[in-house]
Amino acid sequence: MAASSAWNAIESPIGPLTLVGGPAGLSRVFFDGHAPALDPAARQPLPQIEAQLQRYFAGELRAFELEFDLRGTPLQLAVWRRLLEIPYGETSTYGEIAGAVAESLYEPELEPYRRPRAVGGAIGSNPIAVVVPCHRVIGADGSLTGYYGGLERKRVLLELEGVPVVGDAVRHEPAKQQLALL
Repeated sequence: MAASSAWNAIESPIGPLTLVGGPAGLSRVFFDGHAPALDPAARQPLPQIEAQLQRYFAGELRAFELEFDLRGTPLQLAVWRRLLEIPYGETSTYGEIAGAVAESLYEPELEPYRRPRAVGGAIGSNPIAVVVPCHRVIGADGSLTGYYGGLERKRVLLELEGVPVVGDAVRHEPAKQQLALL
């Protein structure tokens, strides 16, 4: 961890979260038990991040206004930016995101039908869970699918945002942009 980084742990409805701030902004959100050993001397409050997360969990904040210190491949960064475009209380699918990402960011030999899997890998590498809302991505059939923090956390986050979850699935409506293509 860089010397200019700071971290803090907070309680949330989905369990303890460890927040790490890098030189340019929020760089990591770890679920309970996933954080590496962090320098105790670097622990300090991250008031802006903590306040926005508290407001989000209270149902008072629908969009975070934070600076990020994201590092990843061009494909990962494009996918994470796309996640930030999914509105509060709505969902998207891996296929929808794969179609929204510039074709030039995929490996040239990757067949288009395999792009959603590449997107899934990028989503699984999202370092800022909750704030960069990877929980809003579901399977094409509405299934919750995998989530680094576990499906129960994903369910809680979606329900907090008013997304109806029945069993392990949500009712997903295709994006309006895609309806025009049909």
